[in-house]
Amino acid sequence: MSDKNTSRDNARRVCWFDDKKTPNVADHLDSDASVAMHRLDFQAADDANWAIMETCHAYCITSARDEVPDRYKVAADLLARCPKLLVVSTSGAGYDPIDVQACTEAGVLVVNQTGANAEAVAEHAVGMVLALAKKMVETDRSLRRERGVDREVFKGWNAEGKTIGLIGLGNTGQRVARICGKGLNMKVIATDPYVDPAGFREHGAESVSLDDLMARSDFVSVHCPYNAETKDLVDAHELSLMKPGAFIVNCARGGIINEDALADTLAANGIAGAGLDVWNVEPPPMDHRLLAFENVIATYHTAGVTYESRQNMAEWNAAQVVSTLRGERPPRLINPEAWDRFAARFEEIFGQPVAG
Repeated sequence: MSDKNTSRDNARRVCWFDDKKTPNVADHLDSDASVAMHRLDFQAADDANWAIMETCHAYCITSARDEVPDRYKVAADLLARCPKLLVVSTSGAGYDPIDVQACTEAGVLVVNQTGANAEAVAEHAVGMVLALAKKMVETDRSLRRERGVDREVFKGWNAEGKTIGLIGLGNTGQRVARICGKGLNMKVIATDPYVDPAGFREHGAESVSLDDLMARSDFVSVHCPYNAETKDLVDAHELSLMKPGAFIVNCARGGIINEDALADTLAANGIAGAGLDVWNVEPPPMDHRLLAFENVIATYHTAGVTYESRQNMAEWNAAQVVSTLRGERPPRLINPEAWDRFAARFEEIFGQPVAG
């Protein structure tokens, strides 16, 4: 645990648990004279961690819920224990380890880095689409373990001319639409209640209902956030609407597709396969039902893990924390309804008003 900047008593205090990812937000904030950056360790004594956290104005936290022990997730009890906390900033687009409502009630801003790894996730999703269509992983597994197999059993499909359905047309979904629509000449359909008709037209996607999307798509790709609205969004009913030859990919968050329902559907040959980068528990247990299927591509929540995206996330995170602690309205604010309460607390803590 490092307290490099504790001598700057007037600096804004920021804490972050060192997750060994590089580059990271602390690397960038170390050189900012306006910030006292505190690197914490989940393995350190709780008393030592809390002694620092209770004095901090900003808490930088990973977006992956399974990487944060429950006691350090942002909930009402943590907020009560950290009375000076003004902003919680996630490393990526997700904010699963944070109770946003509790933060709003406490006047604590929640910000994320949405878009920082969108290109990486989009490319991973399209890679899964192509690998599933061409049966690349199944072929690779067979070639490493056996001979005498007729290669016709690995006959795949062209992506060109097929229909891809996007559940979510935000930063990542838009990029998948571009790659598949313009690059692969695929028909793009999408569902997203937060995108207006002009947004669908701009990204070359036809707006459809979720049921229509599931029924029409040759490939379904999930790109929405995980929350109460999207938990088990794709369940047994939705999967039953898919074509037997269709595939589904999830590079968003575990819990959006019901894992048991997906395993049941695959066991009944209801769909042709799946690509999963995210799981209810990460990593999933070795005996997870979905890992037993040859037509499932499984990755370690690595869709957004590239050199470029790590750099983007670290830079964006640091810049957003610094600007918020100057009293500026952050560009990627999850709970704007908390702003007025935040502004009052900011002035109370620092003795100066917010910028606007």
